[in-house]
Amino acid sequence: MKDSSGFDFKKWNTQGKYKFFNKTRLIWIILPLLFFFHIHFLPVALYSSLSYCYASEWKQAIGHRMWEFPKDHGSHPEYRTEWWYFTGNLSDETQARYGYQLTFFRHSLKKMPQQTDKNHKTYPWIVDDVYLAHFTITDIQNKRFWFTERTSRKGPGLAYAATDRMDIRLLNWKAIMKKNRIFIKAGHQGMEIDLELTPEKPVVLHGKDGLSMKGETQGQASYYYSFTRLKTKGFIKTPLSKKSVRVNGTSWFDHEFGSNQLSSEQEGWDWFSLHLSDGRDLMIYLLRKKDGSVEGASSGTIVEKDGTSRHLALSLINIQVLNKWISPKTKGTYPNRWHIKVPAAQIELTIYPLMDGQELITDASTRIIYWEGAVEGKGMSKNKPVIATGYVELTGYAGSLGGVF
Repeated sequence: MKDSSGFDFKKWNTQGKYKFFNKTRLIWIILPLLFFFHIHFLPVALYSSLSYCYASEWKQAIGHRMWEFPKDHGSHPEYRTEWWYFTGNLSDETQARYGYQLTFFRHSLKKMPQQTDKNHKTYPWIVDDVYLAHFTITDIQNKRFWFTERTSRKGPGLAYAATDRMDIRLLNWKAIMKKNRIFIKAGHQGMEIDLELTPEKPVVLHGKDGLSMKGETQGQASYYYSFTRLKTKGFIKTPLSKKSVRVNGTSWFDHEFGSNQLSSEQEGWDWFSLHLSDGRDLMIYLLRKKDGSVEGASSGTIVEKDGTSRHLALSLINIQVLNKWISPKTKGTYPNRWHIKVPAAQIELTIYPLMDGQELITDASTRIIYWEGAVEGKGMSKNKPVIATGYVELTGYAGSLGGVF
């Protein structure tokens, strides 16, 4: 076979030193390049919509789970969506304060059977999962907020999550657990964290033994647990600092996985993770419907100083929005001051952001706009004054998330 110039491709391909270019090998050279551009330049929200049609292919979060740690800190590829989520409030030696978020997402595009070649070796370029990550730093003193994101297909040197332990990597960002300590690291264009996190309380299972309901439909749920209080030390660097500074503080870790969480009638959620100065921790999530009501499956968890925890039904939680903030970038209107009452846990708090502009516009990854930021407040816990610090996540205020997760 010759081209218009007279070059004989068939003869060229059959010569020994050019066997590398036979059809099979040429396909495996081209496919990774196609997949790279396919993953990096199409919106992940589109993938979510497409894979939602195949939700039945994945295992559903239904019923009691036999938890096994440290294995369950790892990936659960039998479920469609999964994330590992770190947030924290830190301070340096001068008492300057910082907040950070580092989140790794795994999202299955379509469940595929294991594929091997004739020698029974697994193809390393099979695209079944896409990995995404969000990284933020809030500089409280200078009122600055920085955000960066990454997206990659699963593959050698690209993205990876072990299934038997916590070992998650996306390029050079990572979260690894060794014995009882977690090491997280990320950096990009002057933003850097290099932190060591040590749990001060045992794993907390949310919902009913870790089954966190998101609606009334069977399988509309996730398996969800946390390390709610992690002693944190290490280094942080912002684009304003000349070098990394030593920091200490407290972090929170969430791990959640499921296949069919939000329905098309649900718009988004408000999530609170709060550390109280008396040693108690409070998690609340409110799922909002498009008609303005709150999903009845919304709930929370109170974690005592000794690590014991108790599920909080929606009927035990009262949150009043005291103020709102309009994003100058997206025009999304977010609540940004709250009065929280949990009479059954003897908690009453007023919470507010440490700065307003902590909004993420994730054009290069999830294509979702949300507010995620460091907060603080004060109030009463068991009839004694307390200070609260933590993080709040607000989704669906600048575009609905219904049917995406």
